Amino acid sequence: MTANRFATRLNSFASRPQAEWPDLVGKPSMLQMAARAAKVAGLTDLDLNFPDHVDEKPVEMARKLGDLGLSINGFAMRYYSNPAFKLGAFTNPDPAVRREAIDLTKAGIDAAREAGANLMTLWLGQDGFDYAFQADYATLWQHEMDGIREVAGHDPDCEISLEYKPNEPRSYSLMPDAATTLLAIREIGLPNLGVTLDFAHVLYADEQPAFAAALVARHSKLLGVHLNDGYAKRDDGLMVGAVHTLQTVELLRQIRRDGYAGAIYFDTFPDMTGLDPVHECDVNIATVKRMLRVVDRLERDNRLSTAIDRQDAVASQAIIQEAMLGPDS
Repeated sequence: MTANRFATRLNSFASRPQAEWPDLVGKPSMLQMAARAAKVAGLTDLDLNFPDHVDEKPVEMARKLGDLGLSINGFAMRYYSNPAFKLGAFTNPDPAVRREAIDLTKAGIDAAREAGANLMTLWLGQDGFDYAFQADYATLWQHEMDGIREVAGHDPDCEISLEYKPNEPRSYSLMPDAATTLLAIREIGLPNLGVTLDFAHVLYADEQPAFAAALVARHSKLLGVHLNDGYAKRDDGLMVGAVHTLQTVELLRQIRRDGYAGAIYFDTFPDMTGLDPVHECDVNIATVKRMLRVVDRLERDNRLSTAIDRQDAVASQAIIQEAMLGPDS
C-alpha cells in the first residue's frame, strides 16, 4: 500500500462556506473547493465527480489542480443530469434512458483519461428497486451486466471500479454487498473491472471490512478504499476511526498484506454538520498514519500471527490493545 497517497471527497470542502468565502453568492466552484482542499497537509489527490465537477477541458482542469499541488486520483460517475435516472441508470425500463446513462459514462471515462487519470468509480445507487412486484429481477440484472460490460469495454486501459452499497437512494440496490459485486465481475469477465470498498457501506451491508477486502483480493482486485466511519445503520460519513477503530486497523493491515497500491480516500461528510473541512481532513490523515504505525508494530509481532493461527481471540485482542494503547504499566 502506498501510504503517502491520500485523496478526498471534494464536496466536503463546501462545508462552512462563510468561513472561507465570506462574500460568496451561491455554491463554491470546483476550483474554489480544490484550493481549500490544498490547504490540507499531506493531501495529494482529489476524486472528481462527473459530470458535476467537469466544467472545462479536462486537461486544463488537471493543470490547474496541479498548480495547487494536487493530482487526480480518479473520476466518479454521478447520474443526476436526467431526472429519469431516479428510476435507474443502466437498469432504467426505457432503453433511451439506459443508452443515455451508458453514453454519459463513456464520456466520463474519456474525460478522466484526458485529465491523466485511469480510474472510474461506478456507484450505481439508482439501479435497484423499491417494491415487491416492481421489476423483473432477471431483466434488471441483465441490463446491469450489459451496461457495465459496455462501459468497461469502452477503454480497456481505464480501470472501472464498482462501489457497492446496500441501499440509498433506492430501497434495495442491485449491488448491495461484496459477494453480489464479485459475482457480477465474474460474470462480465473483463480484466479492468474491480471493487471499491467504502467502509460505511461495508458496515451497513453487515460485513466485516477486512473479510470483504480479503474476498475482493481473492476473486478480483481492490481498486479503491474509501475510509470513513458510522454506526452501521446508514452512510454516516463520520471521521476515520470514530466508531470502529479496531476494524479500521484490521482493514489497513489486510489491504497492505494483499498489496493494495491505490490511494486512501476520505469519503466523510463534514458538510453535514458544518465542520471545518480542512481540520477534519488533517485529522483523518493523521489518524490513518497512526493506524499504519500500529499495523507496522503488529506485523513485527510474531505473537499475533501465532494467535491468529490458533484463532485465539483473547490473545490477539491483548496484543492489539497493547500495540494501540501501550503496556498496562
